[in-house]
Amino acid sequence: MSPCPKGWLGGGTLLGVGIWVTVDGKSFLDIFGALSSSVLQVVNVSYFLIVIGSILLAIGFLGCCGAQKESKCLLMMFFSVVLIIFIAEIAAAVVALVYTGLAETLLTAVVTPLLKEKYGKDKSLTHIWNVTMTEVRCCGLNNYTDFTDSYWLEEHRTYPAPCCKNMEPCNVTIATESDVPGCFDQILDEIKTNAGVVGGVAAGIAALEIAAMTVSMYLYCQLDQK
Repeated sequence: MSPCPKGWLGGGTLLGVGIWVTVDGKSFLDIFGALSSSVLQVVNVSYFLIVIGSILLAIGFLGCCGAQKESKCLLMMFFSVVLIIFIAEIAAAVVALVYTGLAETLLTAVVTPLLKEKYGKDKSLTHIWNVTMTEVRCCGLNNYTDFTDSYWLEEHRTYPAPCCKNMEPCNVTIATESDVPGCFDQILDEIKTNAGVVGGVAAGIAALEIAAMTVSMYLYCQLDQK
């Protein structure tokens, strides 16, 4: 028994999903619906998954080599890396739950300038946001003001149609009266609605990591007895 399958299973899954989203994002959105599009618009999740999946594969390979070669150094390195990831995940979950307002502030500082500069100019980002705002029925990260003084507004003299419940032309008056919520709030609602699924996935990942750490520490202790 070794940490190999557990590390490779998680890493291979994330890597495969990342490649799938990169190659055929439309089918991913069709299958997983509004929540997936909500997540996709915040970051380019496909490349994120590819990077994380590759790292997990490398970590799994490290644990496998340590088990096969009976190397205490590699096993301890594997255990330490997985432990750090596990602690970071718990910390991120706590921050996300307790400091939702802080998360919104940080996202606003990053995403809002991106919307102002790239929406309407970057085809990929524009498409993802359009899909998200249409499917989730939201506007910008916070509301229509995210597009004020933006490249899109300067070029088209109008706000994106979803900000006015698809009424065109979407001017500031109609956008204000429509009061379409921002995508951040809608994402939170989607996550709360699918809390069971999100919690199940998180628990599964945590279980794999704990099992991998347990096995690596068991093998490490066994080597001490030889």
